Amino acid sequence: MTEETEEQALSRPQRRFLRRIFNGRITPIAAAGRSFLTYKEAARHLQSLAIEAREEAYREIRENAEQ
Repeated sequence: MTEETEEQALSRPQRRFLRRIFNGRITPIAAAGRSFLTYKEAARHLQSLAIEAREEAYREIRENAEQ
């Protein structure tokens, strides 16, 4: 993996958590001003963000998933 690809990739724990919370979900999770219903939507959006913004959006997804 190149350095640029590594920066864009989500960590394994992040991928596993996202897959778990989006598995069979019928209500979207709101984060970073958007709603996500599937793992792929959320992962694609998170990977498009800068590292700081990605961590903030990931934290927001975690918080909203618990509600």
